[in-house]
Amino acid sequence: MVASSLADATDAIIAAGRWLDGKGWAPATAGNYSMRLADGARAITVSGWHKGRLTADGVMRVDAHGQSLDGKWPSAETALHMDLYRRFAGANAVLHSHSPEAVGLSRAFPGARSYRLAGHEMLKVLPGFTTHDAHFDLPIVDNSQDMDDIIAAVTPWFANEGAAGGAPPSAYLIRGHGLYGWGGDMAEAERVIEGIEWMIAAELAEFGFRRGGEA
Repeated sequence: MVASSLADATDAIIAAGRWLDGKGWAPATAGNYSMRLADGARAITVSGWHKGRLTADGVMRVDAHGQSLDGKWPSAETALHMDLYRRFAGANAVLHSHSPEAVGLSRAFPGARSYRLAGHEMLKVLPGFTTHDAHFDLPIVDNSQDMDDIIAAVTPWFANEGAAGGAPPSAYLIRGHGLYGWGGDMAEAERVIEGIEWMIAAELAEFGFRRGGEA
């Protein structure tokens, strides 16, 4: 659902920031969040803010190209948000988390282009999934200070929907950086982030259990 006003989007973004900070997924000034607005603009976090301490001053309006509409300076990764809104008409909220688990997983497999999440009951919180008997190939792309490099790296996944095993794409992971997830409204974006973060943590717990058993 598109946010009806900047005020509504601001409330939702502030709440999301506090939630993500409470999870330990928004350290320091890391992360950026946005929503599509009914007037065609987007609301997005201002650069440099701690996301657990956001106020209305920490949220701003940009146009569909990511250009500021109110004189504030948007997140350095605004282009990644705008790319998702251009690609997916049903994407109305985008969240970017920085959990140590997701970052650790991406660094543990330095050559991997994706990581398969399969057999998890939690798959059913992702858009398009109705059973645990499925898989989600989470794309992993290399980090870059040039957002165009990241956009180019995820484009092949979106072109054939390879990231989701036939379901609509809803997330990707930047190596050594963090997770992007999106949804039709803020609640769905939060479910995507939380579901994938949970599955990653479960996978890492399984790795640790197996290693412990082999020792």
